[in-house]
Amino acid sequence: MFDTVIRTLFFYFFVTFAYRIMGKREIGQLGIIDLIVSILIAELVAISIEKTDISIFYTVFPIIVLVLLELVLGYLSVKSRLFNKIFGGKPTMIISEGKIIYKNLISQRYSIDDLLLELRKKGISSIEEVEYAFLEPSGVLSIFKYKPFKIKSLLPLPVVVEGVIQKNNLKYIGKSETWLKRILDSNNLNLEDVFYAIYKKTHVYIIKRS
Repeated sequence: MFDTVIRTLFFYFFVTFAYRIMGKREIGQLGIIDLIVSILIAELVAISIEKTDISIFYTVFPIIVLVLLELVLGYLSVKSRLFNKIFGGKPTMIISEGKIIYKNLISQRYSIDDLLLELRKKGISSIEEVEYAFLEPSGVLSIFKYKPFKIKSLLPLPVVVEGVIQKNNLKYIGKSETWLKRILDSNNLNLEDVFYAIYKKTHVYIIKRS
């Protein structure tokens, strides 16, 4: 019994320290990789506390490996957009200008009941009150309500991310790649020079690579 208590206290502080290193926040903000690592750590700790005849080392070592793996994958998700898209996911537009995009709702297996529940939590009684809503990779629904008198707000959209043109966003705002390249040329920039560029209110705001 005493050994179980000691192990419980040890893993409480050890796992807390591990999560501090990984920089994790709320459960709702965890991505797929973060969630998998969290589940594996929880399972390892539970087994070690239950089976006191097994050395703590056989739990500590795998947790250290998982923490290091998480740090490496976190670094790759920042450095590689392709990696981040595959393992981290990307936001999906669920509502556009007060209308549900059903094909996106179905592809994300997000039910109407789930959507209405999230709207009610934000004090929204009707879908028509929402200009845009995005389902984030973490499962959180980001909602942008209409301004008074339903004045449209042009949603900032990335047109270049890490040197890659976002063709779907260009199509959404009714612009072409030729139009974008002319803007880059006027700023003496190549695509490779652009880290991030967004389109908002007829202007393109560019962040160059450092």
